[in-house]
Amino acid sequence: MTATSELPHRLREALIAADFTVDAVARLLGATAHSALARNQTAPGLRRTTDGSPLATLTRLFLLQTAVPRAAADLALPGLVDRLAVDGLLETTVGEVRARLDCRPYAAPDASGEHDFWVVSDLTPGLDGTPNRVTSDHVLGISSASTSLAQLTIRDDVTSALDLGTGCGVQALHLATHAGRVVATDVNPRALRLARLNAALNDLPSIEVRDGSYFDPVRGEQFDLIATNPPFVISPGTGERLVYRDSGLPGDRVVEDIVRAAPRHLTPGGWCQVLANWVIKEGTPWDERLAGWLEPPAGEPGLACDAFVVQREVVDPAAYVELWLADEGAPGTPEYLRRYDTWLSWFADQGIEGVGFGWINLRRRPEEAPGTPTLRLEKWPYDVEQPIAAAISGWGHAIDDLAAIDDESLLDVRLRRRPDVRQETVGEPGAADPEAIVLRQQRGFRRGHAADTVTAALVGASDGDLTLGQIVDALGELLDEDPVALRETYLPVARDLVAGGYLEV
Repeated sequence: MTATSELPHRLREALIAADFTVDAVARLLGATAHSALARNQTAPGLRRTTDGSPLATLTRLFLLQTAVPRAAADLALPGLVDRLAVDGLLETTVGEVRARLDCRPYAAPDASGEHDFWVVSDLTPGLDGTPNRVTSDHVLGISSASTSLAQLTIRDDVTSALDLGTGCGVQALHLATHAGRVVATDVNPRALRLARLNAALNDLPSIEVRDGSYFDPVRGEQFDLIATNPPFVISPGTGERLVYRDSGLPGDRVVEDIVRAAPRHLTPGGWCQVLANWVIKEGTPWDERLAGWLEPPAGEPGLACDAFVVQREVVDPAAYVELWLADEGAPGTPEYLRRYDTWLSWFADQGIEGVGFGWINLRRRPEEAPGTPTLRLEKWPYDVEQPIAAAISGWGHAIDDLAAIDDESLLDVRLRRRPDVRQETVGEPGAADPEAIVLRQQRGFRRGHAADTVTAALVGASDGDLTLGQIVDALGELLDEDPVALRETYLPVARDLVAGGYLEV
């Protein structure tokens, strides 16, 4: 099926007519079967989809990956079955039709809301415990990684956006909802074909799909937003390379190369957001190592970027190897133990004691605020509010506010407590003073900030009416403290509270 033919439009019409949407499928399957399908089990779903309706037929055909009667397929896809078979989406036998590719509704929320799409990709491997070996050019469909990146990506309206390593085009679909122009790149010819098909199927002509490795297809171009879920798996490269996850570069070099190259492809104020793995080497703190990637290119200070890096999880070598061997369907095969041992030995030889999973957010410094870039690298393995994009964007606004205000001027600024911040106290019942005070965010990162009584009072009084200087001076008078000393002590605290999202300018 080509993106320029009328077939994607006709398929879209058939999917709409069948009400083949996320909500309708969920209602059809019911909670039990829907949950089972999320675990790759189809039996409960097969029991719920026997009425022969177009919705049930499409659900059985694509989501449950079972054969359907030809008559039912013709009813669900009127006049399309033979054309779709010729184009490789379906296969027909005597009286039956099967899917050769997956086509499913998708409505993962992002920071701008929820959008209804359909996504064509390769079939889901491993249903009902069947072997899930995939070919080297397998095109992954909707995954936890793709939805994580969609929820991380900032959704401000922009002129141009880049989906680097698009796969079947999930990020490009999201980007097209708020970018005037979207470029999607990949090296896998099958991925390029499916990405073009998905753009046409969802009637998104603003998406341009280009063939090439990483930034090669956009040499000399700049974008307001770059989103990428690169093939970041860290391995010795001794097995078959799966293009959707294996870069062919050593270690975490693919992520480092993207981070170092991205500033040249960002407009001033533009963001690059990366879902990534990185090596944790013995004797080297992870944040020190990644900080070395964030330095501006030599001799090009104008390309300096603020960076907000969040390490969400650390996995030990054995668990990491097991995860990705299972992903390729290796367990139970004769070479499983050999592959496992080879991978572990390579990790040991490289001095790798763990692998970090997380987010790298780069923002090229705006032209009107060239200043020293701000680097924030933190571990945060706790639950966050999704989509998290608003919190990432808020951090960028906060550092701009702080960069424009020196300490003396900060005293004249009116700060406001973020509405979701709550105070938690710990102590003996009836005690005059609490043993501990924590300021807790209810939204975004849901961080907690250990506070003393002055900090808690400062945040509580920050309602936008009084300046920071007025609040500190009033607290000094109330506590019989030297106001000059209080200012010196709590100006840095106020800056941290703004940067951390507890107070807003």
